[in-house]
Amino acid sequence: MTDRAVTVVRAGPLTTVQDRGRPGHAHLGVPRSGALDAPAAALVNRLVGNPPGAAVLETTLGGCALRPRSAVTVAVAGAPCAVSVAGRPVPWGAPVDVPAGALLNVGAADSGVRTYVGVSGGVVTEPVLGSRSTDLLSGLGPPPLADGTVLPLGRPGDPHARVDVAPQPAPPAELVLRVTPGPRQNWFTREAVRTFTSRPYRVSSASNRIGLRLDGPALLRARSGELPPEGMVLGAVQVPPDGGPVVFLADHPTTGGYPVIGVVCSADLPAAAQARPGTPARFVSVRRR
Repeated sequence: MTDRAVTVVRAGPLTTVQDRGRPGHAHLGVPRSGALDAPAAALVNRLVGNPPGAAVLETTLGGCALRPRSAVTVAVAGAPCAVSVAGRPVPWGAPVDVPAGALLNVGAADSGVRTYVGVSGGVVTEPVLGSRSTDLLSGLGPPPLADGTVLPLGRPGDPHARVDVAPQPAPPAELVLRVTPGPRQNWFTREAVRTFTSRPYRVSSASNRIGLRLDGPALLRARSGELPPEGMVLGAVQVPPDGGPVVFLADHPTTGGYPVIGVVCSADLPAAAQARPGTPARFVSVRRR
């Protein structure tokens, strides 16, 4: 019987299994999780003939190396990087056939942060609450990959895409985040509200899958005291006591006690996933429809 699995030869700094996540379980205290750059994850699945919700690998800055136990088709997208099979360069952003036993090396990101590796059949680790995603906050799903980890694969589905290279957006040179105001804007001074959408910020090195932290002018409160914990949504911009805004990403907690000054449009979050520390960032106010 064909052994449908890949062995992790080099796990890289942080490589996790991700799919579309676990939406709909916030009332149980379970974060959404899932791929931070969802369009890139969907693209690699499409390129190798997987359904869009199949589980892929999400690497962080340093890439990874895999050795399949049977012949597979792979695609690499998201943050641009060098890709090789058995030591020979192969295209990034295109389906590539990898023979059984050959080493697939996904290099460090040239720009951006997160690279996605799709494998024909998808990664089929045990699902938890309907998802195979690793959740770094709650600990649900498989742990981050380690050298020697063996990942089971599903059976290949549709034939892979026939393309030379799939077009993809470049990682942002400047991060522009459209934001709707509230719901706790009245907890901040008028000057802080103006500052929020008029002054520049930079992406902090303390950012992670839970939140995009931004360095820049502090947002001062007009009210003191504690806010009772309330539900948090994807893209919520929470402001802790130091005044630095934090944009909640896929592994964010389901509740929080710091005031939310606005919510980032979901369409802008994939770019946030690819913004490196030091990237200029700004918030642009838009009205709810």
